[in-house]
Amino acid sequence: MELGRPNLDEFAATLLELARHNRDLLVVTSDSRGSGRLQRFAEELPDQLVEVGIAEQNLVGICAGLAAAGKIVFGVSPACFLTARALEQIKNDVGYSDQKVKLVGISAGVSYGALGSTHHSLHDLAALRAVNNIDIVVPADNFETRQAILAAVTHPRPLYLRFGKKPMPHLHGPNTPFAIGKAIPLSWGSDVTFVATGETVAPAVEASRLLQAEGVSAGVISMHTVKPLDVEAVLEAAQRSRALITVEEHSVYGGLGEACAAVLLQHGMARPFHIVGIPDEYTVTGSQAEIFAHYGISGPGLAERARHLLEVKVMQ
Repeated sequence: MELGRPNLDEFAATLLELARHNRDLLVVTSDSRGSGRLQRFAEELPDQLVEVGIAEQNLVGICAGLAAAGKIVFGVSPACFLTARALEQIKNDVGYSDQKVKLVGISAGVSYGALGSTHHSLHDLAALRAVNNIDIVVPADNFETRQAILAAVTHPRPLYLRFGKKPMPHLHGPNTPFAIGKAIPLSWGSDVTFVATGETVAPAVEASRLLQAEGVSAGVISMHTVKPLDVEAVLEAAQRSRALITVEEHSVYGGLGEACAAVLLQHGMARPFHIVGIPDEYTVTGSQAEIFAHYGISGPGLAERARHLLEVKVMQ
């Protein structure tokens, strides 16, 4: 798969493009202009960037205040700190107060690699799914990232956007329909479907190609919006496939997998099903790629999980 730039770079470029033509578009950062790829934004539009330092709780409050004054506000901070240290402010100042802030969690999942569990954000989807009035988008490639930012500007609710750091493959054509809350099927499979989000979509695509070469019909759905979940897409995947596997760069608790499992059970659609993510343990030390490989979030790892799940189905 041809690689593009990191989604975070696409985010920063799109934001700068929009802000040049709209002085009401503001960015608030918590000592994150470097890691958020916002240096050029700060140089070109210094009056549209607010730096609060390492003070995530203040960042969220300031974002809410600016949004209440009619500004279009993107609050940019490392996901691990933004959604843990400032969770009360997100809940009350943004969600409860219905301020249409766009919170951007950067270096998400295990992007910080060897910095370890203290810097990994494997809780953010679970925490924010439980907060009323906040939608959650995790783009899979540069196309989804750009479309998500364009949609975020006029999105009618508070929004959390989640980005990692590595270069991403091109998964979509330029005319692919995109809407927050509507999944994008990359392919359909009659044997197994991978329902993945964010940076795990690419290894799911690789796994599907490995399985297709073996005669296994494997599909992939890019579930870029974790909340509100595209229930119809999950149910259609279950109708088309004998087995489902969800994939996420997140704890196996409280994220995409459990959301999909709830949909299937509540609609009476029992299928062989497996959640691939990070188990309930201190994450192994290594780069993001090494951590992914260790936990089976890779093309070969996901293909093997599918083979096992399909064998279980045959035995039943």
